[in-house]
Amino acid sequence: MQIEHKTLGRRAWIALGLIVWSGLMLPQWSAAQNAPGKAKAAPAPAAAAPAAEPKDDAAPLPAATQKHAPQESFLHWVIRCSYPIGIVILLLSIYFVSTVGRLFWEMRIEVAAPPQLVLQCEHLLEQRDFKAIYGLTKDDDSFFSRLLTTGISELPNGLAEARDAMERLGDGITAEMEKKISMLAVLGTLGPMIGLLGTLQGMIGSFGIIARTAGSGIDASEVAGKLSEALLLTFEGVALSVPAIYFYALFRNRVVYIASSVMLTTDQFLRHFSHAGRAKASTVAPTPKAPA
Repeated sequence: MQIEHKTLGRRAWIALGLIVWSGLMLPQWSAAQNAPGKAKAAPAPAAAAPAAEPKDDAAPLPAATQKHAPQESFLHWVIRCSYPIGIVILLLSIYFVSTVGRLFWEMRIEVAAPPQLVLQCEHLLEQRDFKAIYGLTKDDDSFFSRLLTTGISELPNGLAEARDAMERLGDGITAEMEKKISMLAVLGTLGPMIGLLGTLQGMIGSFGIIARTAGSGIDASEVAGKLSEALLLTFEGVALSVPAIYFYALFRNRVVYIASSVMLTTDQFLRHFSHAGRAKASTVAPTPKAPA
């Protein structure tokens, strides 16, 4: 069975290599088949015909007699033009995709305040089991549990002190969440700068060609190639920057929503916890005996 799995794996890699190789070579084959050189050659002129006198304004050769270089595939052109700055943009793009996926998993209201945990705490509060509530929230690491544990710990000093402690801790947790999404803003600013570096490289190369060949004639195709390389790198940098800025704004709004919702839920629960504790203390306190 292991030999069969290895054989299948090798066949899969060979098939993938053939697909990529055919994708790179197919444009070249099609260009070679459709090249004007495949057309029938024109009949040769008679040997006895007198040679024509050279003219200064001779007409250019027909297109059928011109030689055409094999056409480069688009993928190969993109790889050649993007190297080495494109590798940096590619690595940043991979990091960007992984960061967005991780934030979508972590920045959820179900993670910050698990519904099952909140329902369990409310059920224990109805039973006046305060120690169980404290033990349940102390062992959990969610936003709701951390706030409620701090509030219950500071509740003997008064409800106002407990709420202040919860608010300070909530601001700290919110700052931690904003720190996680700050890298998206960095990528949104860094992408155009890297693309601009590629633009400057292409512009320097194109103007260098113009300066070196000013006296002997400028090769327009070579200049256009350098300019296309510069624009391609600019496009790649902007393509990284635009989604990074969008997702930064999206997660920034999500952080504000999660923080406000969890802090409001925790504050209401702490109020009910305080009122229930006072009511239980009043019922447990012994009643004074009437004087004789």
